[in-house]
Amino acid sequence: MNGRQTPLIAGEGFPYVVVALAATAATWYFLGGAYASAPAAAALLLFLIFRDPARDTPAVPLGVISPVDGRVIDVSLTERSALGGEAHKILIRINSLGTYTARCPVEGKIDDIRGNGAGDEAGEDFRGLWVRTDENEDVVLQFHGFRFGLAPTAFLGFGERVGQGQRCAYLRLTRVAEVQLPVNSRIMVTSGQRVAAGADLLAKLPHG
Repeated sequence: MNGRQTPLIAGEGFPYVVVALAATAATWYFLGGAYASAPAAAALLLFLIFRDPARDTPAVPLGVISPVDGRVIDVSLTERSALGGEAHKILIRINSLGTYTARCPVEGKIDDIRGNGAGDEAGEDFRGLWVRTDENEDVVLQFHGFRFGLAPTAFLGFGERVGQGQRCAYLRLTRVAEVQLPVNSRIMVTSGQRVAAGADLLAKLPHG
């Protein structure tokens, strides 16, 4: 898996941006600059929606990185985690004009939550990734609130290794990201705090 290294624009949105730019150029050529303002504005909006800038992931051992651009809206404990049992839960309201591609919070291996036997606790609308770290700690990334019914699209396969801060899914205008962590993790954000995908630290997992 190459991590979707498309410069500046997520691969899923690249064709739309190209079409909008082509329409702008054609309108300018045949009708003049005044008529080209509408397709140019559409191209700019599409670029903002699908932008996928490079991020410098901090080198923090056992760190949990924010998967999305947005604002933390809840930090709490839940007794009904996606894997069953108790877990820390961090909810992030996603910035609609933030980076379009979600980043993996930790390094590890992608497991299939449906084969865990606890998937039913998350409900039928579970959409997300379960990552097991090399220290055998479980981190779950879920998504909620899909505009136009479009759920995020992951481009990772079960059993595949993923790096911390690596691109892992297209958000597709999703409203909320939820990160679930072991109960003995050290939470490093508070409600109301703004975070950037692949760059800001949410928590640290327990050592060993």
